[in-house]
Amino acid sequence: MTRFARSERQALCDTFELVGPDAPTLCAPWMTRDLAAHLVVRERRPDVAPAIVLPAMKGRLERVQNGYAAWNWPRLVNEVRTGPPAWSPTSLGPVDEAINTAEFFVHHEDVLRGGPGWKARKLPCDLESALWRLVVKVTRLQHARARVGVVVVAPTFGERQVHAATDLGTVVITGTPAELLLYSFGRQRVAQVDLSGSEEALSAL
Repeated sequence: MTRFARSERQALCDTFELVGPDAPTLCAPWMTRDLAAHLVVRERRPDVAPAIVLPAMKGRLERVQNGYAAWNWPRLVNEVRTGPPAWSPTSLGPVDEAINTAEFFVHHEDVLRGGPGWKARKLPCDLESALWRLVVKVTRLQHARARVGVVVVAPTFGERQVHAATDLGTVVITGTPAELLLYSFGRQRVAQVDLSGSEEALSAL
């Protein structure tokens, strides 16, 4: 079975090597060195990784992450490329696939689309299928408290109602699985999706 988490990790590291440590990303003000450092902290520093979602630990997280960002660039990229240590649950293939496929796909696009003149990648069908499964899960969580109904549509892959219709109506979000996933992860500025619905529903979303 194809390991998409692993293949996207390697593709991201190839892109890191191509663009260098000071390229822009969609995670501004982070440059590529900051994004790579984030990935290392996430996988190798369980003592500070919770600070990614806990604001009270933000200061310590920034100090540790900035330390990694100051590393020699080839060393930092290699640290991302080699993956998690053996003690990490994500060193197990199925866990890695479940947790890291979206992480590395989205962050790869953060680099590819971070500068001007980008073009969307042509992705293989099996990767798009894997991303579609993630889209359904992520959008259900994202829109759990939406004031409108939400339907996601990926032509040739499927259609899912991820939030029940309300009195305000329903918004239909259409795109490839990759673009829908980017939209769901907050990359609305670059996600190539179409939104349809009443003005009231679109405004409420």
